[in-house]
Amino acid sequence: MRTPVDVRQEIVETIRRFVERDVVPVASTLEHRNEYPQQLVERMKELGLFGATIPSEFGGLGLDFTTYAMVIEELCVGWMSLSGILNTHLLLAYMIRTHGSAEQKQRYLPKMARGELRGALCLTEPHAGSDVQRIRTTAVRRGDFYVVNGSKMFVTNGRSGNLYALVCKTDPEADPPHKGMSLFIAEKGPGITISRDIDKIGYKGVDTVEVLFEDYQVPAENLLGGAEGHGMQQVLSGLEVGRINIASRAVGVARAAFEHAIRYAQQRETFGKPICEHQAIQLKLADMATKIEAARLLVRQAADKKDGGERCDLEAGMAKLFASETCAEVSLEAMRVLGGYGYTKEFPVERFYRDAPLMIIGEGTNEIQRTVIARQLVKKYAI
Repeated sequence: MRTPVDVRQEIVETIRRFVERDVVPVASTLEHRNEYPQQLVERMKELGLFGATIPSEFGGLGLDFTTYAMVIEELCVGWMSLSGILNTHLLLAYMIRTHGSAEQKQRYLPKMARGELRGALCLTEPHAGSDVQRIRTTAVRRGDFYVVNGSKMFVTNGRSGNLYALVCKTDPEADPPHKGMSLFIAEKGPGITISRDIDKIGYKGVDTVEVLFEDYQVPAENLLGGAEGHGMQQVLSGLEVGRINIASRAVGVARAAFEHAIRYAQQRETFGKPICEHQAIQLKLADMATKIEAARLLVRQAADKKDGGERCDLEAGMAKLFASETCAEVSLEAMRVLGGYGYTKEFPVERFYRDAPLMIIGEGTNEIQRTVIARQLVKKYAI
């Protein structure tokens, strides 16, 4: 169901006010301390953001993906890390909503909508990133439980979250390998260890960890959908949502970098006039704004198709690819507009520059995106 336009505008304006009032004043300080933004998270709970895309029948806001994309953009104008706290959480909620049993939906979605349960994605492993089928974490059936052993890397919300989308091999001998992959709704408990926090150049404040599973027992009833062998398809459906999130983040960060650059360009003078009157700076500003708008339109196209109940892996891939590359370019150009000041911590442009590469890598590298896009195009134009 699509969100009414007037409701969408009201929600986006509410998030914009939250960002301007509560996020912008503290973002750089918290980011440089690498401090988890607990007070902001509590406010996000109050705003209902942990239930943003969860249907209202389960206590969520029931937003369509177009509105969700706009909300994520607004959050990322303030601080990109806040969107990461929501992404894997709502990605798991989407997979439960789409593939889960009626009992799984009733058990988990209301608590997720309230932020009582917070989701994380356990997919990547030390030796298996883009080649997801090569994961080695196993889940072996033992009566009413599966016993899980293995490790997962780059788990966003792994420490602060308490509900994992856990992808395992239930049949390590399956050929092709994806037919032996299954997804579990795994509650944090005995057998799960956070082995280390991963230090990053950007994307600070949100926890990214390595998680070890040692004889961890997950109830058989927590197998998503109740059948083995569907984990790969379930994750891929969720990653469409994740890529809309990542692309929206990129638009938000790029927009923030551009807005800082254009304001600075009107205030800074050289050779007797504001630098925005120098053609070299004007060309930069024009290119930055044009690419941001193009990226935003690609995101909205992908979200609109998802709202229509269609697959959007092609559109989401294009949006993620273009928006993330645009974000990296715009954040660097903003730094160049600010000159020496852009290289200091006195302005947040350096934060935007450090955050930008995550969007190129996260939810599938852009090299993988290009492969996905090309395959879809060959199918679309098959002769």
